Amino acid sequence: MNPEKLKFRKFKITDYELLISLWEASGLPYKPQGRDSRENIEREIRNNNTDFIFCESDGKTVGTVLVTSDGRKGWINRLAVIPEFRKKGIARKLIKEAERILARQNLGIITCLIEADNLVSRNIFRELDYVEHKEIIYFAKRLYPDV
Repeated sequence: MNPEKLKFRKFKITDYELLISLWEASGLPYKPQGRDSRENIEREIRNNNTDFIFCESDGKTVGTVLVTSDGRKGWINRLAVIPEFRKKGIARKLIKEAERILARQNLGIITCLIEADNLVSRNIFRELDYVEHKEIIYFAKRLYPDV
Protein backbone atom coordinates (compact mmCIF):
# COMPACT_ATOMS: atom_id res chain seq x y z
CA MET A 1 0.00 0.00 0.00
CA ASN A 2 1.34 3.37 -1.03
CA PRO A 3 -0.01 6.07 1.35
CA GLU A 4 0.41 8.65 -1.42
CA LYS A 5 -2.06 6.76 -3.60
CA LEU A 6 -4.92 6.77 -1.10
CA LYS A 7 -8.15 8.15 -2.52
CA PHE A 8 -11.04 9.71 -0.66
CA ARG A 9 -14.60 9.72 -1.86
CA LYS A 10 -18.04 10.53 -0.53
CA PHE A 11 -20.34 7.77 0.58
CA LYS A 12 -23.45 7.13 -1.51
CA ILE A 13 -26.44 5.26 -0.10
CA THR A 14 -25.67 2.43 -2.53
CA ASP A 15 -22.51 1.96 -0.41
CA TYR A 16 -24.57 1.13 2.70
CA GLU A 17 -23.67 -2.59 2.83
CA LEU A 18 -20.00 -1.71 2.25
CA LEU A 19 -20.13 0.77 5.15
CA ILE A 20 -21.64 -1.83 7.48
CA SER A 21 -19.09 -4.48 6.46
CA LEU A 22 -16.28 -1.97 7.06
CA TRP A 23 -17.64 -1.16 10.53
CA GLU A 24 -17.96 -4.87 11.31
CA ALA A 25 -14.43 -5.65 10.09
CA SER A 26 -13.11 -2.72 12.14
CA GLY A 27 -14.91 -3.80 15.31
CA LEU A 28 -16.85 -0.53 15.43
CA PRO A 29 -20.21 -1.09 17.16
CA TYR A 30 -23.28 0.07 15.28
CA LYS A 31 -27.06 0.07 15.61
CA PRO A 32 -28.54 -1.45 12.42
CA GLN A 33 -32.11 -1.19 13.73
CA GLY A 34 -31.67 2.39 14.93
CA ARG A 35 -29.37 5.29 14.16
CA ASP A 36 -27.30 3.26 11.71
CA SER A 37 -30.21 1.86 9.70
CA ARG A 38 -30.15 2.45 5.97
CA GLU A 39 -33.09 4.86 6.28
CA ASN A 40 -31.45 6.93 9.03
CA ILE A 41 -28.12 7.15 7.24
CA GLU A 42 -29.87 8.09 4.00
CA ARG A 43 -31.67 10.91 5.84
CA GLU A 44 -28.42 11.98 7.48
CA ILE A 45 -26.43 12.26 4.25
CA ARG A 46 -29.12 14.49 2.73
CA ASN A 47 -28.10 17.05 5.37
CA ASN A 48 -25.63 19.49 3.82
CA ASN A 49 -23.54 19.41 7.00
CA THR A 50 -22.90 15.65 6.93
CA ASP A 51 -20.36 13.65 4.94
CA PHE A 52 -19.39 10.01 5.23
CA ILE A 53 -15.97 9.71 3.64
CA PHE A 54 -14.40 6.49 2.39
CA CYS A 55 -10.67 5.93 2.02
CA GLU A 56 -9.60 3.59 -0.77
CA SER A 57 -6.28 1.90 -1.45
CA ASP A 58 -5.85 0.23 -4.84
CA GLY A 59 -9.65 0.13 -5.26
CA LYS A 60 -10.31 -1.44 -1.85
CA THR A 61 -12.24 0.52 0.78
CA VAL A 62 -10.02 0.47 3.87
CA GLY A 63 -11.40 3.19 6.13
CA THR A 64 -14.20 5.64 6.79
CA VAL A 65 -15.05 8.70 8.83
CA LEU A 66 -18.26 10.62 9.49
CA VAL A 67 -17.85 14.40 9.27
CA THR A 68 -20.63 16.63 10.61
CA SER A 69 -21.19 20.20 11.67
CA ASP A 70 -23.79 21.76 13.92
CA GLY A 71 -22.99 25.22 12.58
CA ARG A 72 -20.79 26.10 15.57
CA LYS A 73 -18.34 23.25 15.67
CA GLY A 74 -17.24 20.42 13.47
CA TRP A 75 -17.45 16.80 14.54
CA ILE A 76 -15.33 13.82 13.57
CA ASN A 77 -17.13 10.55 14.30
CA ARG A 78 -17.23 6.89 13.31
CA LEU A 79 -13.55 6.74 12.38
CA ALA A 80 -12.72 3.18 11.34
CA VAL A 81 -9.87 1.42 9.52
CA ILE A 82 -9.94 -2.29 8.73
CA PRO A 83 -7.36 -4.23 10.78
CA GLU A 84 -5.01 -5.24 7.93
CA PHE A 85 -4.57 -1.56 6.99
CA ARG A 86 -3.97 -0.19 10.48
CA LYS A 87 -0.66 1.38 11.53
CA LYS A 88 -0.18 2.77 8.03
CA GLY A 89 -1.31 6.34 8.72
CA ILE A 90 -4.79 5.90 7.24
CA ALA A 91 -6.65 7.09 10.36
CA ARG A 92 -4.53 10.25 10.40
CA LYS A 93 -5.22 10.84 6.71
CA LEU A 94 -8.96 10.37 7.29
CA ILE A 95 -8.82 12.90 10.14
CA LYS A 96 -6.91 15.35 7.92
CA GLU A 97 -9.51 14.89 5.17
CA ALA A 98 -12.27 15.54 7.72
CA GLU A 99 -10.45 18.68 8.85
CA ARG A 100 -10.16 19.84 5.24
CA ILE A 101 -13.91 19.41 4.73
CA LEU A 102 -14.71 21.25 7.96
CA ALA A 103 -12.25 24.07 7.20
CA ARG A 104 -14.45 25.08 4.26
CA GLN A 105 -17.21 25.84 6.78
CA ASN A 106 -15.08 28.39 8.68
CA LEU A 107 -15.63 26.67 12.02
CA GLY A 108 -13.35 27.66 14.87
CA ILE A 109 -13.30 24.26 16.55
CA ILE A 110 -13.26 20.62 15.51
CA THR A 111 -14.23 18.00 18.08
CA CYS A 112 -14.64 14.27 18.47
CA LEU A 113 -15.94 11.84 21.06
CA ILE A 114 -13.78 8.80 21.81
CA GLU A 115 -14.61 5.98 24.20
CA ALA A 116 -12.32 6.09 27.23
CA ASP A 117 -10.77 2.66 26.58
CA ASN A 118 -9.90 3.46 22.94
CA LEU A 119 -6.31 4.43 23.64
CA VAL A 120 -5.19 4.15 20.02
CA SER A 121 -7.69 6.78 18.84
CA ARG A 122 -6.98 9.00 21.83
CA ASN A 123 -3.26 8.92 21.01
CA ILE A 124 -3.80 9.66 17.31
CA PHE A 125 -5.90 12.73 18.10
CA ARG A 126 -3.34 13.91 20.68
CA GLU A 127 -0.57 13.56 18.07
CA LEU A 128 -2.67 15.73 15.74
CA ASP A 129 -2.83 18.51 18.37
CA TYR A 130 -6.30 17.79 19.73
CA VAL A 131 -6.69 18.56 23.43
CA GLU A 132 -8.37 16.02 25.70
CA HIS A 133 -10.87 17.63 28.08
CA LYS A 134 -11.26 15.36 31.08
CA GLU A 135 -13.34 18.02 32.82
CA ILE A 136 -16.18 17.58 30.30
CA ILE A 137 -18.81 14.97 31.09
CA TYR A 138 -20.90 13.65 28.20
CA PHE A 139 -24.61 13.07 28.80
CA ALA A 140 -27.04 11.29 26.48
CA LYS A 141 -30.73 10.54 26.69
CA ARG A 142 -31.77 7.74 24.37
CA LEU A 143 -35.39 8.08 23.30
CA TYR A 144 -35.24 4.62 21.68
CA PRO A 145 -32.98 1.68 22.58
CA ASP A 146 -31.31 1.44 19.16
CA VAL A 147 -30.32 5.07 18.65
